Amino acid sequence: MRILFLGDIVGKAGRLAVKKFLPKLKEDLRLDVVLANGENIAGGIGMTGETLDELFSAGVDFVTSGNHVWRHKEIFSRIEKDRRILRPANYPEGTAGAGHAVFSLKDGRKLAVLNILGTTYMEPLPCPFQTALRWIEDPALSDVPIRLVDFHAEATSEKKTLGWALDGHVSAVLGTHTHVQTADAQIQPRGTAYLTDLGMCGVEYSSLGMDFEVVFKRFLTKIPAAFKPAKGDISLNGAYLDINDVTGKAREIRIIREHCPAYKIEDAGS
Repeated sequence: MRILFLGDIVGKAGRLAVKKFLPKLKEDLRLDVVLANGENIAGGIGMTGETLDELFSAGVDFVTSGNHVWRHKEIFSRIEKDRRILRPANYPEGTAGAGHAVFSLKDGRKLAVLNILGTTYMEPLPCPFQTALRWIEDPALSDVPIRLVDFHAEATSEKKTLGWALDGHVSAVLGTHTHVQTADAQIQPRGTAYLTDLGMCGVEYSSLGMDFEVVFKRFLTKIPAAFKPAKGDISLNGAYLDINDVTGKAREIRIIREHCPAYKIEDAGS
């Protein structure tokens, strides 16, 4: 199975990057499925129904999320009924939506996806390691060899350790949240692809997709101020995976970086 997993899509610029670059990537890489972390697609924080529909129309098949998933109240009902959208699985029982799913492709093949939140320097949620270890033992996955994990976490040590713990049990462990693509794409000894962070889609010359000026003033003065999405050249970051359909082992992981200096967003919008 040929998979593209896109890093955090930030605001209007990120959605524009997906629409700009994804069609050619789908053709060139002969992709079977496209996933993306969409927790920041609406104005740089959270998701809305309209922005989700924009991603799906652009060719994204399934969307994972993170700690900003609940920013807009309208998402509660959408995430309950639209199983293409995942929220982190280690939120407490009773939280709206699902944190993992088995998705069926048009050709009948299946892939399982787990979305989890780290807890180092983040919310004190139930343990992501225990959540992941329970998930790989789920009987529902017995006939689904292709398994992906989006680990939305701050600490690189936490991400690397989960990658090690799941090596040989899943097809890939891919980090999101920090918006900066790392240079450690690898296939681990037991066949699991790993990347500490997929990066982001949006205005890369920014503070994680936000305008430098506002963020600088916050650092300088320590006075809270509303972030605003950055303007400028757009980029798309993610990873390409080639997974063996039978064994679920990774055959290839390749960093994807697309940048278009001539394709700018002048109106940051939402």
